[in-house]
Amino acid sequence: MTRMVNCVKLKREAEGLEYPPYPGDLGVRIWREVSKQAWADWIDIQTRLVNENRLNLADARARKYLAQQMESYLFEDRDIEAQGYVPPSAE
Repeated sequence: MTRMVNCVKLKREAEGLEYPPYPGDLGVRIWREVSKQAWADWIDIQTRLVNENRLNLADARARKYLAQQMESYLFEDRDIEAQGYVPPSAE
């Protein structure tokens, strides 16, 4: 049976994650309050942030920056986008 959550990002009931996707209390909060779809959307944004900003994930400052952006996107209803990112044209 699929686990459903009231997704704080999508503002509706949606399929939940199977396990906490992030360590610690924040991971548990994400698991309880964020849907699979919203998490997948975040992963896409995170990838763009890493690529466009050339972040080195071995750098603690880069990881802290991504964690802050993740919380803003998921829980503060902010739209996060990488500077310089140009979406593919719909032709």
